[in-house]
Amino acid sequence: MKLRLALLSCLLAAAAFAADVSGKWTAEMQGRDGQTMTSTFNLKADGATLTGTVSGRMGETPITNGKIDGDTISFDVVREYNGNSFTLHYTGTLSTDTIKFKVDGGRGPAREITAKRATS
Repeated sequence: MKLRLALLSCLLAAAAFAADVSGKWTAEMQGRDGQTMTSTFNLKADGATLTGTVSGRMGETPITNGKIDGDTISFDVVREYNGNSFTLHYTGTLSTDTIKFKVDGGRGPAREITAKRATS
């Protein structure tokens, strides 16, 4: 009985300390042309499911396959360029006001970006 109570307490404490991913996040990164690009993430958590959109130079795109597991989030964004579609897979580690993402497009090494919670 004590073991069950201890496990339940640990689970509740972990849930209480988990940061909330819902809201608007922005990230700046270097583009191929050397210009700084800004991406905006509008995310909504519903239990272990993550929904939302990613906006940037190529417009606004809904996320798919969004998942939340503790402080780890993941989702896909399907983009189209010159009639070809490609999928970007995002995996991020969440802290209170930042998400450190690895973005894998299947070509070359994954890029690392940091998104910060938007204040407005």
